Amino acid sequence: METLNFNCDIYQYRQPLFERALAYTRDEDDAADLVQDTFMKAFRFSAKFEMGSNVRAWLFTILKNTFLNHYYKLKRKNEMIQQEEDLTSLQLAPSASSNAGTAKFMMEDIQKSLNALPEDCRFCFCRYFEGYKYHEIAAELDIPLGTVKTKIHVARGLLKKMLKNYKSGMAA
Repeated sequence: METLNFNCDIYQYRQPLFERALAYTRDEDDAADLVQDTFMKAFRFSAKFEMGSNVRAWLFTILKNTFLNHYYKLKRKNEMIQQEEDLTSLQLAPSASSNAGTAKFMMEDIQKSLNALPEDCRFCFCRYFEGYKYHEIAAELDIPLGTVKTKIHVARGLLKKMLKNYKSGMAA
């Protein structure tokens, strides 16, 4: 599809897309961002659009999928924060107060070990730990899926070696 015509064709759906995005997000700024992301993806993948297909349906599918991907990433991030808060509250519980110093040193050792990882392995491992899927990390870095899996495997092995003094969350 010719670029100029494609831009004109999709731009006519800006308002209906915005209304649907607003229904999803319940926030005008987020809705505007969602529509912008939708247009960017539509433009990026315009070569994959089949002539004669329903442009409106294609755009609304992109909008919905973009929203859902963002929603699930946000949900995973919130779950990670909740797990961290749960761990912190367990560490601060009265029965664990004697272990508070040990826990602090353990967290420092974990952070030092993470920082000691090769940057590419650390980035992949941290992304995976944050809840990203292998294919999402591969797409973000524009590297093969197998490379991401290898980097995460290497990071795990190195962390295991560096933190071998800890067993069941306590110093050996």
